[in-house]
Amino acid sequence: MPRIKRGVSAHARHKKILDLAKGYRGRNGSCFRIALERVEHGLQYAYRDRRAKKRDFRKLWIVRINAAARLSGLSYSRFIDGLAKSGIELDRKVLADMAVRTPEDFARIAESAKAALAAA
Repeated sequence: MPRIKRGVSAHARHKKILDLAKGYRGRNGSCFRIALERVEHGLQYAYRDRRAKKRDFRKLWIVRINAAARLSGLSYSRFIDGLAKSGIELDRKVLADMAVRTPEDFARIAESAKAALAAA
C-alpha cells in the first residue's frame, strides 16, 4: 500500500491563512506561524466588533437626537416619551438622520412631541 503524502493539504491550509494575512506588516503576513496568530486574533476582533458597531451607532444616534431635541427645548428622554404619546413610530436611525439633514422637519416632529406631552 502506498504511503500518503500530506504536502498538498498542508500547503492548501497554509495558503488559506497566508491569503487572509495579506497586507499585514512584516512577518505577520509572510510567516505561517505568526500569520496564524494574527489572523485568529483578527477574526476574533471582527466577530466582537460586528456587535460593538451596533452599540456604537445607537449611541451616536442618541447623541444627535438629544442635541437636536434640546434646540427645540426638550431633553432626549422627554422627546422620546412625547413621540410615544403622539403615536409617531420613527426609529432612532431615521430621527438622527432627520436631525442632521432636515432640521426643520425634525423641529416639526419635536413640536408634535411637545404638544403630546402637554396634553398628557
